[in-house]
Amino acid sequence: MLPTPAAPAAAPAPLPRRLLPPLATLAGIAAAFTYVGLVDPNETGHYPLCPMYAVTGLYCPGCGGLRSAHAFIHGDLATAFGDNALAVVGYVVFAAVWVIWLVRARKGRPVRLVLPTAVWWSLGAVILVFTLLRNLPFGSALAP
Repeated sequence: MLPTPAAPAAAPAPLPRRLLPPLATLAGIAAAFTYVGLVDPNETGHYPLCPMYAVTGLYCPGCGGLRSAHAFIHGDLATAFGDNALAVVGYVVFAAVWVIWLVRARKGRPVRLVLPTAVWWSLGAVILVFTLLRNLPFGSALAP
């Protein structure tokens, strides 16, 4: 049996098409942050209550995220960390991953977020510990 010749590598997509997904994602995130920056979540009536907090009185890992984003947009990092420190870390991680995505898209390279299982479990553990601590009396500094 004769070996099958390898298919020729496909030509990379044109640059505008490669950049569309990261730029569209950035546009969506920018629109959401703009809205949160303009409509203050500290004023009641603009955003719904967290369902977990409304039912149980406990803070979920995302509680305070809108207030954190509002403070972050306005340059008040201390308040942003006080409202939801995990969210602020998430903004920075997202920005770094987005820049990597944009650079790789520009170069025509695929982007694959492949992390070892241990990293995903560790991330879950950090979120769980953060959630538990912010709901305990001695972790009240993490509460929004």
